[in-house]
Amino acid sequence: MPVKAQDRLIGLIRAGLPSGTTIGVALSGGGDSTALLHLVRKAGFAVEAVTVDHRLRPESAEEAARVAAWCAALGVRHEIRVWAHGDISGNLMDAARQARVALIADWARARGIGVVALGHTRDDQAETVLMGLARAGGLAGLSGMRSGWEDGGVCFVRPLLDAGREELRDWLRGQGIGWIDDPSNDNDRFTRTRARRALAALAPLGITAERLADVARHLAEAQAALTVLVAAVAGRLVREAAGALWFDTALWAEPVEVRRQIVRASVVWLAGPEARPRAADLSRLMDAMAAGRDATLSGCRFRNGWLMREPRAVGGPVTAGALWDGRWRVVGAVGEVRALGAEGLRASPDWRSTGLPREVLLVTPAVWQGDRLIAAPLAGMPGDCDARIETPFHLFGLSH
Repeated sequence: MPVKAQDRLIGLIRAGLPSGTTIGVALSGGGDSTALLHLVRKAGFAVEAVTVDHRLRPESAEEAARVAAWCAALGVRHEIRVWAHGDISGNLMDAARQARVALIADWARARGIGVVALGHTRDDQAETVLMGLARAGGLAGLSGMRSGWEDGGVCFVRPLLDAGREELRDWLRGQGIGWIDDPSNDNDRFTRTRARRALAALAPLGITAERLADVARHLAEAQAALTVLVAAVAGRLVREAAGALWFDTALWAEPVEVRRQIVRASVVWLAGPEARPRAADLSRLMDAMAAGRDATLSGCRFRNGWLMREPRAVGGPVTAGALWDGRWRVVGAVGEVRALGAEGLRASPDWRSTGLPREVLLVTPAVWQGDRLIAAPLAGMPGDCDARIETPFHLFGLSH
């Protein structure tokens, strides 16, 4: 590869990563992440690497060990994190993605690394747009992959979104660097593989990875502008209380895309990133909300203007101080945190003084010792403890 082409790739790395900090690299051993590791080093950054062994293929452990050996030869500190999963129901690739991000974030926090680089390319961006089209996604769904986001104090960045997959492999070949080809990338069982094949078939029409990446960038710019409006409308017409959200009926007079993005962000805030609803399901929920009808979606329940957690979907018991239901932390208590529920509400004589609906309070955190209620911080029985949402809705980011 010509020197100018290499300089372009290194320039993308330097433009996409903060200087003066150790960069964590998510290293699968595939061509994209392998090129990323070497380019980050050539760009002058201190580097550590982590490999997630998903244990989905018999050869995955051996591949992870090969990657570890490559890093050792380079003098790069490397760890392997294993996804200890049982039976997997639902969308396998989505479950693997969520597990991978969580394992990498845990590794980065343990190492004191604040920035993790991912090797997604322009081709990944184009495939994401095609997948969004297949789901009839709205503006946010067609804006492609984000260039970066924060997860629990770790900033994930994608510095190679303007680089092509084959461009990176050409660079690796020129450097005499090998990589591991994952056979699942050729498995038509997976949506992304089918999108990859469709992209190749569309090339004669001029619908290339470069063009679709341009489309994603233009839509992302429009999305960024719309996010300002969405946040302003949510600030006026959505109220957070006790971990639930109340919607002013005036919301349903707002433009449909503004409504869609607010409701979608609400579901994700309540139920977690794995709950991202499909467009058709989200539309059904919005129709019910606008009509004032009860509805459920992705572990959330709408009733009487309130969107809250569905009782059967809330998280299981945790020790006080630990994160409960993915959002709550109860501090200043000793005992077990679980949902207040009907039994707990009966043991909270002052719950009506809160002015909150019974349905909202049923799914708030309470402290128990066995069958005895110790405290219900949101239901008028605080004891000596306090329950806090880790990220309030209006700080959550309405572009999630």
